[in-house]
Amino acid sequence: MSNTKVIIAGGGIAGPVLAIFLKLKGYEPVVYERADSPTGLGLSLCLQPNGLKVLALIPGLVESIVGKEIEKMKFVSVLEEDAGVLAQSDALSQVSARFGFRLRGTRRPVFHRTLLAAAERHGVRVVFGHQLVALEQDDESVRVTFANGHTDSASFVVGCDGLHSNTRVCLFGKEEATFTGLTQASGLASGSECALIVNFSDRRDLPYGAHMIYYPINDKQISWAITLQEPEAKETWRDMDEDRQREFKKGQFSQWGFGAGELVKTADTLVKYGLYDRPELQTWHKGRVVLLGDAAHPTSPVPPRAGRQSGVRGHLPLCAAAHAAQPDRRGAVHGDALRGVRGARAAAHPAHVVAREEGREQGEGRVVHGVERRKVCNDAVRAAWKDEGNMVQGYAMLFEQPFTGKSEI
Repeated sequence: MSNTKVIIAGGGIAGPVLAIFLKLKGYEPVVYERADSPTGLGLSLCLQPNGLKVLALIPGLVESIVGKEIEKMKFVSVLEEDAGVLAQSDALSQVSARFGFRLRGTRRPVFHRTLLAAAERHGVRVVFGHQLVALEQDDESVRVTFANGHTDSASFVVGCDGLHSNTRVCLFGKEEATFTGLTQASGLASGSECALIVNFSDRRDLPYGAHMIYYPINDKQISWAITLQEPEAKETWRDMDEDRQREFKKGQFSQWGFGAGELVKTADTLVKYGLYDRPELQTWHKGRVVLLGDAAHPTSPVPPRAGRQSGVRGHLPLCAAAHAAQPDRRGAVHGDALRGVRGARAAAHPAHVVAREEGREQGEGRVVHGVERRKVCNDAVRAAWKDEGNMVQGYAMLFEQPFTGKSEI
């Protein structure tokens, strides 16, 4: 009996996870990744409780993840006219107890290698150096062509190939990614803080605001990101050159309080990139091909809202559907998995739209400029956290969404 074959375009985070679920249920997945080898791109992920709960369906995977549990949240302001701790809470720990997992910071390249190793242990074939460039599908299968001339066919194709997804182009045509007006400068520094901290400020040198978020990724390192409103910076995920790094480390952010400035000054890794968006799609699939993660819906990285529609780098309903579905006894093509995805995504779509708009609003609210506007936002944070019981309930509802998984720097 031949198993139902599924081609997964993209070997980042979602691709290997989905492939393992499919393999466990009797499918024959193969992952094609455009890069020639696993990369060190990206700095960190903040894995959320319900994302970890889904990953726990893969035996031994969660136990192998190297990271640091996050015990609390703290909001601070370094605005000179309104400096201090706005709110702090262990609400996340209270909520996490309901799921059996806490938020966990992890180094993205390390987590990526962990997923690839898990896929290999489960017999998943991951092929590097293959970038999808064309699709042809009929009632029975999908034929995929890669940039190097190689071709392959399968019963289904899942596009996990990111913001610049060729799978999406093949399905819905070429479109330009839209710059959101926000950039992020991110870094890694030594530290042992166990909180997820959001640091609000106002930039005196430019007519833009800024905010910083940082959290632990292991016992010795803190990952941080400063979001700015400023002219476009291309999404390269590359290190700043040495001159720009020195300038940044000595700049205004190095003077921030509550330990933030020290993280900037002592960073041993610095990257900068623009944040981009795509037009909203009314459907994430066509025929036997479906999109996953940033290929379908890139989102502003405003933790924890970003994770609300992204489950370990993609929608977890797809993984859940794969976990539940089985090929038929003859090994013939059958669409239970894809129908499950359609149903789950149809249910999730309104929430995804709402969460996406919330993420945009929060992103804009965190980078407002002007002392009075910043004070208003600070007061809103104080008011929101005044009733911690409501915040605990709110986060519980957030994490109960089945398609939540991570926030990323």
